[in-house]
Amino acid sequence: MRDVSLRQLRAVIAIAKTGKIVSAASALGLTPPAVTEQLKLMEDALGIRLFHRTKAGLRLTDAGQVVLEAAIRTEALLDDAHERIQEMKGLKAGIVTIGVVSTAKYFAPRLIHAFVEANPSIEMKLVVGNRLETIEALRSYDIDIAIMGRPPNDIVVSKLVFGPHPYVMIARPDHRLASRQRAVDRAALAKEKLLVREIGSGSRVVFETFFKSVKRAEPFSIIEFGSNETIKQAVMAGLGLALISAHTIELEIETGRLALVNVKDLPVVREWNLVHRLDKELGPAAAAFWRYALKDGQRHLPHIPGL
Repeated sequence: MRDVSLRQLRAVIAIAKTGKIVSAASALGLTPPAVTEQLKLMEDALGIRLFHRTKAGLRLTDAGQVVLEAAIRTEALLDDAHERIQEMKGLKAGIVTIGVVSTAKYFAPRLIHAFVEANPSIEMKLVVGNRLETIEALRSYDIDIAIMGRPPNDIVVSKLVFGPHPYVMIARPDHRLASRQRAVDRAALAKEKLLVREIGSGSRVVFETFFKSVKRAEPFSIIEFGSNETIKQAVMAGLGLALISAHTIELEIETGRLALVNVKDLPVVREWNLVHRLDKELGPAAAAFWRYALKDGQRHLPHIPGL
């Protein structure tokens, strides 16, 4: 059956329905010799007769019945695919895979939920990773759109800013620096135990850039963690201070479990970007999400009082 063509399958359906080559040809918009040729090619390929030739017309053999059932299923699958593609064109359906850096997972579900409410038949897939993992997902075409800070410089991408991304210093509420009215400079902070994300994350890049100008005789006292959640728990436990995305601490600031430290030159405000590969055309559903995020994405970002 692998060498059978769609035209041959349609010829079997038409002949089985009408019982005559002439009628089948008329239904298919072909000439009778063309239909006869399609049937002959198929029977030769399969090595078995598909129709009995009777005075009353052509009647299916047992093998013909098997082929007819397969042909009907094939037509049904093609019709279904056609309908789904038409729905995608009209944004009634589709699948969009969004890759977000781990810091963005604190607001991305809000953004996706709002979009799906307006487009309920579109299926969304969310892939979370650090910056390097998200770039790799772009590189391997595993995601349609990325939500991240600094886009990759070794992949040709389209990027558009959809909102600000502030970084702040946090401490346990009873930490001596948490209640200071006067701003602390970064040199004083460098003497503290500092909790940082792993190398490869966007947050680690912000940390290293912010403290790059501080000259120290001794190395920084840092503890590395693999997630923002672990860093927040460590700060609440009194293990140290952390320079962290303000968009990860909305709940903890509201409930008084964490406090902002007044620091000169903070917040560092970066940008949230929508990114997609230029050599991967966005489908209708992904393009709709892109437009929605650009228009309304900023209102789904967390709000931190005082920033």
